[in-house]
Amino acid sequence: MKYFFLIVIFFRFNFALAQHMTSPNGCISARFSLKDSLGNGVSAGEPYLDILYSGYKKAIPMLKGLKLGLDREDEHFSKNLKLTGAIDKSNISERYETRHGKRKQRSNEANEWIYHFENDHHKRMDLVVRLYNDGVAFRYVFPDRDTLKHAVIDEQTTFVIPSGSRSWMQPFTGSYEDFYYSDKDSLPNKSQEEWGFPSLFSIAKDSVWMLISEADLSRFNAASRLHAGKQAGSFKVSDPYDVKASLSEQLFVSGNWSSPWRVMIIGHLEEIVASTLIEDVSTPNQLSDTDFVKPGAVSWNYWAYNHGTKDYQRVVEYVDLAVKMKWPYTLFDWEWDQMGNGGNLADAVKYARSKGIKPLMWYNSGKSGPTPVARLNTHESRMKEFEWLNHLGIYGIKVDFFDDDKQHTIAYYLDILQDAATFKLMVDFHGATVPRGWSRTYPNLMTTEAVYGAEWYNNGPTMTTKAAWHNTVLPFTRNVVGGMDYTPVTFTNSQHPHITTYAHELALAVAFESGLQHFADRPSGYLQLPLPAMKFLQEVPVAWDDTKLVNGYPGERIVLARRSGSKWYVSGLNGTDASQTLELTFKYLSPGKYTLTLISDGATDQAFKIENIAVTQAGKIKVKCLPRGGFTGYLQKVK
Repeated sequence: MKYFFLIVIFFRFNFALAQHMTSPNGCISARFSLKDSLGNGVSAGEPYLDILYSGYKKAIPMLKGLKLGLDREDEHFSKNLKLTGAIDKSNISERYETRHGKRKQRSNEANEWIYHFENDHHKRMDLVVRLYNDGVAFRYVFPDRDTLKHAVIDEQTTFVIPSGSRSWMQPFTGSYEDFYYSDKDSLPNKSQEEWGFPSLFSIAKDSVWMLISEADLSRFNAASRLHAGKQAGSFKVSDPYDVKASLSEQLFVSGNWSSPWRVMIIGHLEEIVASTLIEDVSTPNQLSDTDFVKPGAVSWNYWAYNHGTKDYQRVVEYVDLAVKMKWPYTLFDWEWDQMGNGGNLADAVKYARSKGIKPLMWYNSGKSGPTPVARLNTHESRMKEFEWLNHLGIYGIKVDFFDDDKQHTIAYYLDILQDAATFKLMVDFHGATVPRGWSRTYPNLMTTEAVYGAEWYNNGPTMTTKAAWHNTVLPFTRNVVGGMDYTPVTFTNSQHPHITTYAHELALAVAFESGLQHFADRPSGYLQLPLPAMKFLQEVPVAWDDTKLVNGYPGERIVLARRSGSKWYVSGLNGTDASQTLELTFKYLSPGKYTLTLISDGATDQAFKIENIAVTQAGKIKVKCLPRGGFTGYLQKVK
């Protein structure tokens, strides 16, 4: 990674001038205030932000009275706060490059304000606020280098969503594997109190949208979630600790401590889907060498054969599949330490490498459960294990079954990434927390599960009936914040059937972004495909130079365009149980004539319609989709 430029210019403002903040393009503004318990402005009180969006026909309030503050067991930083009389403003302009994700070249442009506070005991806290063209981020900082440890007992950050808004939120689970329910959907638990990040909101009858999440967690942070308040539309940030637990079981801070960024991506749906704000605000790349980070497609045997890696012959079958499909990787999933039936792990690695396929390996992050287990729990054991993997010829690891979102687990994630990078190993986190910007800090983090993915076809019938709807929600929610290891594109059935069409399944290869894209079906599912569909899967990239939302609405439809080099790929999904016509436009193309190779629904849900269509930048086509159907394809410029 290289930094092209970083410009920080500091100004000092008095409080009266600095209350009003704006984004570089002026479309988003924020106003800071201190108020008393009655809501009156005061010189010492409770801190609040108001956020306004002006990129539409009229100014739209996004958040009014966003309450701020933190409380420690020794001091309160949420009331009786006083500005110390000086506020720093800076203009941040940065360029960076990524190895994988929705866009290769990134721009980190923001206006930043730092508010300096003292409480009534003269203890200090800073509030850092950044306004971007596509959102707002803020964090808390304790600037004093206090050597004592203090427990954070509560965070007061509370988002109050405007009345009349619509939401897409995921009931909190430790693995972040659930559906993003709309407020119009029937929730499984009407009394749901905790909700996971990210959460999506439609404001002012879809005029503008906001996705709330967090970013840039250090080993001194815990991961947060949202707790529903008594007031409708009120959501307070909460940590994973039990408020009734003893102080020894809380989040402890010391020294020059910063909270994670609280991030609100704001704009039209196009801005939400295309945003890289979660990574933009995160700590820059910490690796001196990233040449070993090479995104690619992976053959994977677990979806079809849950214990497939125990069988050497099955492993060979999936290596051969990777060869035929021109995919660079294969994954040896759980129980590779029990491999038999003609060969062991060393034999499997040797066979894969002899065929030009790079093996990846699964690990249990914990101390019990499926094997191999307890090999990554300490720095010493990791270094020993990773050195052995280098000697064996392994290119990456999939680490599963993380316990929780507490501070020690966040540190464990980062320790794994750092130690793996020492041995040039790529990492995939499963049974894990949702992405929070670490793929910028540690580019060897290729993808994260944290999604109700195709693996759930193993576990029950729910995915069968809800997959199409779910697949058209994820690009607007979970996949916005980082790579998503959904394990897509299946044509045969696992333990429970799928009723999405073959064209819908094929389109998931482009609709879902993941630096390691684990294609989940059994070999027969891919080898039975007509040649154009098979060729598409042999060539489709997994890392992108650009991403554009063409049109869509969560739970109904989505049409995406992604670019790799000079070639654009398109994907359309019908999320409903009725036939639907999706419109595909080409405004993202440069001038000239193009040929669109389109693979869409045929006469039945298992048939494809394959066409070559001449298009230009100004053109548009309408694609008929079956219930739960879709389309995909690619565009090549006519020379």
